[in-house]
Amino acid sequence: MERNTKETRIRGALKIEGRGRYDISTGIRFLDHMLELFTKHGGFDLTMKAEGDLDVDQHHTVEDVGIVLGQLFAKALGDRKGINRSGYFVMPMDETLAVVAIDLSGRPALAYKDLVKVRLVGDLQTELVEDFFSGFAAHAGGNVHVKVLYGRSNHHKIEAVFKCFAKALRYACSKDVRLKDQLPSTKGLL
Repeated sequence: MERNTKETRIRGALKIEGRGRYDISTGIRFLDHMLELFTKHGGFDLTMKAEGDLDVDQHHTVEDVGIVLGQLFAKALGDRKGINRSGYFVMPMDETLAVVAIDLSGRPALAYKDLVKVRLVGDLQTELVEDFFSGFAAHAGGNVHVKVLYGRSNHHKIEAVFKCFAKALRYACSKDVRLKDQLPSTKGLL
């Protein structure tokens, strides 16, 4: 998949039932690190190459990477028949505890609270993590709830969120063989 705007150029490929392999370069090293551990902990295979107007700000790149990741999942899930549809995970990361719950319902929504108290972690503008998840939710077609319950290290807070996101999404995308021909909805559509 490709997304080209006047602000960013992004190419991505995804295999949901992967082996945790990644080739990621966004120009923001801490974001690369978060996507690498997301891929590994989710058991996905992900390639993501982004070039953005980082001389202006990181916003366009971070948000558009979230958009492309959401589009990749939406495309890979197809009609969503047989998937579990929802998943959650609670992730300890040393002194930090995070929870993420996801419902791939076709309806985008984001509830986000990370308790991060600094402007930067590594080279990433921390306020943009919420924009990443907003872009993902809107383009994957899902509810994404993210909450850090407590923690000291801002690095650990963001890392716990991405690991937790991976595990919750892995379960939501997984197939249930008993329901393989069914859409996970009583409405008959997602």
